[in-house]
Amino acid sequence: MEKILEAIPDVDIDDNGTFKYILIDVYGKDDSIQKVILRGYLRDYHMTIFEEVEEKIQKISKDIRMDCPGGGFIQHNAAAKKIKVYGKSIGYGAADHKVAVKLLQKAYPDYEVITTNED
Repeated sequence: MEKILEAIPDVDIDDNGTFKYILIDVYGKDDSIQKVILRGYLRDYHMTIFEEVEEKIQKISKDIRMDCPGGGFIQHNAAAKKIKVYGKSIGYGAADHKVAVKLLQKAYPDYEVITTNED
């Protein structure tokens, strides 16, 4: 199970633009949270992102369970190397943007990653 979880990237977002994002709690066989991942794509709904990710991960292992504790928006400016995390999902509520920022800072160490309270 550990190798399977290591194969799942912590962060996967679109290369540029403003789009929706969600945090996903990934659970192992013992039903404890094994890791938190972030996914952000230009989609109409946060739920669409969750369904896409769930489908991909279920193909890797049926033993993995996922839950979405919240979402928001990402403004990714690749040219300026800046990422802004803000807002909330109507369906899932607000994600913990501090967790999102930490994951993004690890994935994009040469970027300025911030969060704001604006919607």
